[in-house]
Amino acid sequence: MKLGLKVALAAGVLGLVAANAWFWLKAPAASFATTPVQPDVQPVAVPPPAAAASPAMPIVQHPIDSVALAEPTAAPPDLPSAVRDLFGNKAVLALFQIDDLPRRVAATVDGLGRAHASSRLWPLNPAEGRFVVDAKGPSVTISPDNGLRYTPYVLLLETVDLRQVAAVYARFYGQFQQAYEDLGYPGQYFNDRLIAVMDQLLLTPDFTDPLRVHLPTANSPVQPQRPWVLYEFGDTELQAMTSGQRMLLRMGPVNERRIKAKLRELRRLLTTSAAPSAKK
Repeated sequence: MKLGLKVALAAGVLGLVAANAWFWLKAPAASFATTPVQPDVQPVAVPPPAAAASPAMPIVQHPIDSVALAEPTAAPPDLPSAVRDLFGNKAVLALFQIDDLPRRVAATVDGLGRAHASSRLWPLNPAEGRFVVDAKGPSVTISPDNGLRYTPYVLLLETVDLRQVAAVYARFYGQFQQAYEDLGYPGQYFNDRLIAVMDQLLLTPDFTDPLRVHLPTANSPVQPQRPWVLYEFGDTELQAMTSGQRMLLRMGPVNERRIKAKLRELRRLLTTSAAPSAKK
């Protein structure tokens, strides 16, 4: 599979982590100074300088602990067990990379919103087959058959109860939060990043006509062994989109619409109408 499927599903299906973790930021303590004592002179205390303003505390826009979520029907003891309960053991064995899942999900969600996303930590296995194109003379477009490769993943997304997905995510949220901070985002709130990436994906344009693609020129006598992974969009504006948006487009218009519908539902479950609150 091209890596598109993984990214789209990672942001949509796999909102599967953790309890409530809040982190404290401490402002530096104010400093005080006095003049040195001169012989036979009464020391004079110098008033302390005004305390430096505390750095702005990050604003949590979508606090997971304020979202009204039903508890899972059963309380699994750990995240892997919760994932198996949600998707079924057979599907997990066939489609998921369940080891170190919080880190995989945090890294994948973050990568969806960037220009490039590494496949090393995807939480899903690749779809079978190769990226399929139709070539008619000099024109190369994404084949409608390419979307069939992602059918098992889209069906999984459409059959799982997203209310239970959201409940498991909230229950184990602390693991997601810690994994996100460990990636190099201390003090940043993972649920806000998840919602922001979902919003980016939902802004992906809809197309009905096949999209043009091309292989970049390889200025080397050694040709790539897997050229099908190198296709770029012929439209420079589409190629400049985030990795998650490009992956949605590669999956075809039918899959894109179906995934967007589930993303909207999951976003609604993971957001609140309460006013933004300062991180505690």
